[in-house]
Amino acid sequence: MARPRLLLLPLLAVAAAVLSSPLGRALAKTAKKSNDIVNGPLLTSKINAKRTLIVGPEDEFKTVQSAIDAVPVGNTEWVIVHLRSGIYREKVMIPETKPFIFVRGNGKGRTSINHESASSHNAESAAFTVHADNVIVFGLSIRNSARAGLPNVPEVRTVAAMVGGDKIAFYHCAFYSPHHTLFDVAGRHYYESCYIQGNIDFIFGGGQSIFQCPEIFVKPDRRTEIKGSITAQNRKQEDGSGFVFIKGKVYGVGQVYLGRANEAYSRVIFADTYLSKTINPAGWTSYGYTGSTDHVMLGEFNCTGPGSEATKREPWSRQLTQEEADKFINIDFINGKEWLPAYYY
Repeated sequence: MARPRLLLLPLLAVAAAVLSSPLGRALAKTAKKSNDIVNGPLLTSKINAKRTLIVGPEDEFKTVQSAIDAVPVGNTEWVIVHLRSGIYREKVMIPETKPFIFVRGNGKGRTSINHESASSHNAESAAFTVHADNVIVFGLSIRNSARAGLPNVPEVRTVAAMVGGDKIAFYHCAFYSPHHTLFDVAGRHYYESCYIQGNIDFIFGGGQSIFQCPEIFVKPDRRTEIKGSITAQNRKQEDGSGFVFIKGKVYGVGQVYLGRANEAYSRVIFADTYLSKTINPAGWTSYGYTGSTDHVMLGEFNCTGPGSEATKREPWSRQLTQEEADKFINIDFINGKEWLPAYYY
């Protein structure tokens, strides 16, 4: 099968200065992309929205939530909620009754939703929550700015985003939290060129999700001596869910595992990904899980970098063949051709 390529826009060449560096040469094999592969105007043209609600200090809507509240219940046509550049210090929730919303920022370095919230419950701590189906988010940073919690209190959660609807896409977004960053609850999701930062189980849940060209940064967590995991996927039975990471890079401070066996059928795959030395040589862990690992699918395909060495991996983890990987590393894994406005393939 051909390597994933972008539909709708041509790939631009990677900057010569980046390619000339050792890291650039290593990443050139995996994370080839440009900064504007899928941009805001392209997405806007594809959804053909007839209404735009503008959020900003001088505009009709001063908060993101007030604009979302103005979208009619049972909405059936795309509505753009456009956020001016700036920091919006609020907790935002898109309810189940308000689908077809396109939240458009001006870039993850210019538009940010910040909220400080910590709780023993993931849902209550989330700074940004999506319960509705058919939602697109572009060019936005989402940050839970709460402290990591008191020492020796690892149960404190500080979720940046909770994604529970179906057919949700994030493009060029960033998710920041000390840990438990992205709660990918359930449904089909697509994350393209997104930055995700955290430490313990910081991409977790039971979603059916593709992460295309992700940038994953590992932070240290001093609350506990255990090494954290990037993923904790909650697949409890043979269903379509799982997390697939394609053509990304993982780096950071300290060491973590790629993921842990969290349920009997947990499924996570890293493909064509650069793994730095922040990945523990064992690769995967079953910390906190006492059941059988016979049915978990925690594996890697064609990864590179100092953290990709497979000789010390857990024996129940997988190094996938091309044939095994093919069914995961294309957009059909999330039926993306049916609902995504733009995507890699």
